[in-house]
Amino acid sequence: MLKGAADYLSARGIDTPRLDAELLLARAVGLQRIELYTQHDRPLTEAERGQARELVRRRGAREPLAYVLGDWDFRRLTLKTDKRALIPRPETEIVVERALALLEGTTGPRIVDVGTGSGAIALALKHERPDARVTATDQSLDALALAQENARANALEVEFVHTNLLDGLAGPFELVVSNPPYVAADELATLEPELAHEPEDALVDRGQTQRLVETARFGWLVLEVHEERANDIAAELSRAGYADVHVAQDLAGRDRIVEGRWIP
Repeated sequence: MLKGAADYLSARGIDTPRLDAELLLARAVGLQRIELYTQHDRPLTEAERGQARELVRRRGAREPLAYVLGDWDFRRLTLKTDKRALIPRPETEIVVERALALLEGTTGPRIVDVGTGSGAIALALKHERPDARVTATDQSLDALALAQENARANALEVEFVHTNLLDGLAGPFELVVSNPPYVAADELATLEPELAHEPEDALVDRGQTQRLVETARFGWLVLEVHEERANDIAAELSRAGYADVHVAQDLAGRDRIVEGRWIP
């Protein structure tokens, strides 16, 4: 079953067919990946075979693995994932890491996560800084509902606000953090097919980053950005009056995080 699934996924252009097949088969039969090998001769029931085939079919149609599995690990949390919000990605974990570093030495910081999606950034910050007062915003009610489900599942208290960016939030905040949309509209057709399953409003840049630079004037601002625009956005922060502007790299060594500090 595992070999057949891997071959099927490989033929449909999946970059990691064996890994994906292992994760999908393990989920279908209720095992850990390692147990697929320690129990390699275990017979499958017809129900298990049917469940595995359906999961593999969905992945073969290039539905993102995280959506097919229904959950995804992000830092120390496991979050529910579905089409209501973007999938939490490894590079966004570095955004959380930078935010935590900038908040060192600050007691009870107020944080706002703008465009929270699944709630990944807000919930990770609350989990790792329990003393923080975290607010998360999104203009999508569906995304907010998913984020609230993840907050309840992980027993984390975060305030969720339905609004566009920072509209209606008075602050003050010690840190504003965001993974705003940063894909150009004309780039969509050139990206991997999986992105067609994710919400377009959370992907396509319609000036959200620029508006955050103009309005997030409270304390630290940390942004995840397009690697080709990081230096331009850093320059925008400097021109807007932010101090200590810095560009940080993601795990692949790409310029993906821009940070700066607003000093009134």
